Amino acid sequence: MFISPWVIGFILFSGGPILASLVLSFADYNVIDPPKFIGLGNFSGLFDDRLFYKSLSVTAYYVVLVVPFTMISSLLLAVLLNQKVRGQPLFRTLYYTPSIISGVAVAYLWSWLLNPEFGVVNSLLGQWFGIRGPGWFTDAHLVIPSMVLMQLTAIGGTMVIFLASLQSLPSDLYESAAMDGASRMRQFFRITVPLISPVILFNSIIGIISSFQAFTQSYVITKGGPDWNSYFYVYYLFDTAFFHFRMGYASALAWVMFVIVFLLTLLSLVLSRKLVYYEYDSRG
Repeated sequence: MFISPWVIGFILFSGGPILASLVLSFADYNVIDPPKFIGLGNFSGLFDDRLFYKSLSVTAYYVVLVVPFTMISSLLLAVLLNQKVRGQPLFRTLYYTPSIISGVAVAYLWSWLLNPEFGVVNSLLGQWFGIRGPGWFTDAHLVIPSMVLMQLTAIGGTMVIFLASLQSLPSDLYESAAMDGASRMRQFFRITVPLISPVILFNSIIGIISSFQAFTQSYVITKGGPDWNSYFYVYYLFDTAFFHFRMGYASALAWVMFVIVFLLTLLSLVLSRKLVYYEYDSRG
């Protein structure tokens, strides 16, 4: 009885739509007319769809850049915030706060910061270094790296998870390593990284899944441009469903993305068998 509100909500708003999209992926459905079963027609049509390949390649390029960038920057930030300095709780709060701001607000903020004409970043480049700033979101070669840079305001959640894992590490290992003459850098790569490798795996998988769902920054700032170079996969799915009303084809796109993300997650778990260290237990 107590769990029934959650169960009902899941069926109505999550489980039901998932099953409906699976059924619609085998149908031609334009919202107005009843669905018409066409078998694998939607899936076979993907092979001749240039926008499908373009949006998938743009998303793959974004994932390849943003996941390592997020992992490295959030881990380094967690290491810094794990140091015992005055005002430590304040610094942690300040660095985490931007990650709870709406994605639309963050997109508008970065579109202002990186505006090629009056943006703060280009103004500073011109005043301090005498360099003419690039067109961050208007240059086809820089639009995706610029969106990767936007992740600096969204690494708070990943940073907190890394910070929690760092705080659970035993201090005696570092004391022993220091007595043996190991430098801070050597301790980091020989002790810290192996011990938090399960957390790195977890954050990497979450990062891959969330990166494949990139949409807001492209929709708000570039509308998929310039020249389709920020036309993410989910943006294409959104256009197909809600502008062209090809719900069946959009459902097929959604399930293809599900299969891709599932296979990448499975590959990550398989590779982790030799890269992730599970023997340490903080209770022992």
